[in-house]
Amino acid sequence: MAAKKVAKVGIKKESGYLYFVDKEGDISCAQMARGNKKGGKPKKVAKVGITKESGFLYFIDKAGDISCAKMVRGGKKKKAAKKVVKKAAKKVAKKAVKKTVKKAVKKVAKKK
Repeated sequence: MAAKKVAKVGIKKESGYLYFVDKEGDISCAQMARGNKKGGKPKKVAKVGITKESGFLYFIDKAGDISCAKMVRGGKKKKAAKKVVKKAAKKVAKKAVKKTVKKAVKKVAKKK
């Protein structure tokens, strides 16, 4: 899915600054960290007041407007990963039980 424009603002970006949509839905910028220098404190550039929807990434596009795109989340699901771990644990436990049973049988056979 392509990004869609949320609000037309048209700000001019200055190099050396990071522009982002803050929690209030406004555009803020902060000086970027370079080498040993720390980044600057964020300052408001434009008051827009958009409401953010969860599952979307909001950013400032090349035209200086606010755009959003649906977040793509990859990787395995937690439930599936847990099942794999449980199966592996069961296999290990079964092998350990078989080993101890074999040892016990050998001991009994030696005594006789």
